[in-house]
Amino acid sequence: MAQHAIDLRSDTVTRPTPAMRRAMAEAEVGDDVYGEDPTINRLEAQVAELLGTEAALFVPSGSMANQIAIQVHTRPGDEILVGRGAHTFLYESGAANAFGGVQVSILDGDGRFTAAAVREAHKPDNHHHAPTRLVLVENTHNMGGGLLWNRAELAEVQATARELGLALHLDGARLWNAAVAAGRSERELAAGFDSVSVCLSKGLGAPVGSLVAGSRDFVTRAHRIRKMMGGGMRQAGILAAAGLHALDHHRARLVDDHRNAALLAADIARVPGLAVDPGRVDTNIVMVDVDRPSLGSAAELSQRARARGLLFGATQPRRFRLVTHLDVDRAACERAVAILRELVAE
Repeated sequence: MAQHAIDLRSDTVTRPTPAMRRAMAEAEVGDDVYGEDPTINRLEAQVAELLGTEAALFVPSGSMANQIAIQVHTRPGDEILVGRGAHTFLYESGAANAFGGVQVSILDGDGRFTAAAVREAHKPDNHHHAPTRLVLVENTHNMGGGLLWNRAELAEVQATARELGLALHLDGARLWNAAVAAGRSERELAAGFDSVSVCLSKGLGAPVGSLVAGSRDFVTRAHRIRKMMGGGMRQAGILAAAGLHALDHHRARLVDDHRNAALLAADIARVPGLAVDPGRVDTNIVMVDVDRPSLGSAAELSQRARARGLLFGATQPRRFRLVTHLDVDRAACERAVAILRELVAE
């Protein structure tokens, strides 16, 4: 593999910038379990302000943030509704069932779903069913290819959930990307939800950390569940400082990642044997289908690309994902397309 690989596996592979490392090294810290870490307190307050919530809680990961929210909103034996390919269903190790004791029902769609689908799937609270308690929305939707939710359709989903007495959680791991792409604030996109999770270690480039936000009562309950899950941290202001730096310096530049993803999609769409719909690339994720059987599976193509210095991951037998981020510039994206052309030509 080439010495300096082009890593398009995920936006989680970024490394802290020198300025971020300095912010971490100079962070003022205290014991967060006692609520005495000033940097964490500042991060939580800033994120709550950005999201328009009363409070927020710093946690190690996005999976923990989502699972905390699920447990606050449900009891064992309840049901939650999620979109097809939801991160909470595919990539959180069955935690909703194992830790929360809840049943997960999948709504049809491309990760997004309709108010009618929520109404049809809803189960009343009686002894026959696992009663539906929570609707979970993912924006942007990872396995959908970084898709944005349509504002009007989301409003209909929220209104239907309210009518049915259901709680609403927003998995906003890439809400920062959604805000930039939609030209709206995170506060606007988070409006109408009972809880919101956001990630610092994806597009924003921090090394670790997420937050889960909501009302003060929600966060008080979330704090206890974080403790139960082993997520209490001590002088973690060193980590929170990276998040603060990312919020201040890396949000606006997400537009560069979106432009690079659009470049990848447009160029790969012209490579014979590979198929991508540039019209479905809303943010920084590009889903590519391997249309030519002679190219092998997506995983096999990935292995051949790795030998040329291009890293990406297969998401289905004949589909792979490319994710742009702050460690990949336009020139790297152009080289990635050239490598794919070479592999197809062979």
